Amino acid sequence: MNPIGVNIQSLKRFFTLYKLAEMGATRRTIKVSTEYLAAKIGASQQTASRHLIELEEKGWIKRNITREGCLTKITDSGVAQLKKLYSGLQMILEAKYPPSIILEGILFSGLGEGAYYVTRDGYRKQFIEKLGFDPYPGTLNLKLTTEYDMKTLSELEVYPAVDIRGFKNESRTFGHVKCYPAIINNKVKGAVLSALRSHYNSSVLEVIAPTFLRNMLKLKDGNKVKVEILTLP
Repeated sequence: MNPIGVNIQSLKRFFTLYKLAEMGATRRTIKVSTEYLAAKIGASQQTASRHLIELEEKGWIKRNITREGCLTKITDSGVAQLKKLYSGLQMILEAKYPPSIILEGILFSGLGEGAYYVTRDGYRKQFIEKLGFDPYPGTLNLKLTTEYDMKTLSELEVYPAVDIRGFKNESRTFGHVKCYPAIINNKVKGAVLSALRSHYNSSVLEVIAPTFLRNMLKLKDGNKVKVEILTLP
């Protein structure tokens, strides 16, 4: 999860914008040379010049090049971007839980019961309503092999979860399930399930998604799979 919605290149531009703000450009027009700005951001003069051009193209700054130098002012749009970045950082630093945790497991073939449980109407309707997708009939089963991953998984119990209520049908009772939104191999959105079935121990991660993950991600037994579990607000 990326709550502030920026990549590395954007962060470099944000740093330049921040340095301009530090020099007072949110409140007044400042005179700054690319040479001086380059020293401030620890980059080459060419990089500083490129950042200024990109910031101006985005409408985050206004520039007026004169004989005396480049007069620069951060626009309302630029100030809004800085506030958005600030809010995102504040959320990360002050949150009770980390924005996400990453677990890695070894893919193995389960007993085939995942399809049965996931497709029960009592569960499926809640998955669609609360997770926002209709799960592929089955689970991706991952065996956690390191002490770090198993300890991290145990910590998940205290995190807020999407609650899937238990239910009864004519023949049996189905228990309560906790779900955690997740991203599999940094590509596919899905969810990690807790307590869908009881015959797996605490070292196994069960994952659902709206697509057949083995095919989508070209996976086979023995492959390592990374799952980024996103915490809820």
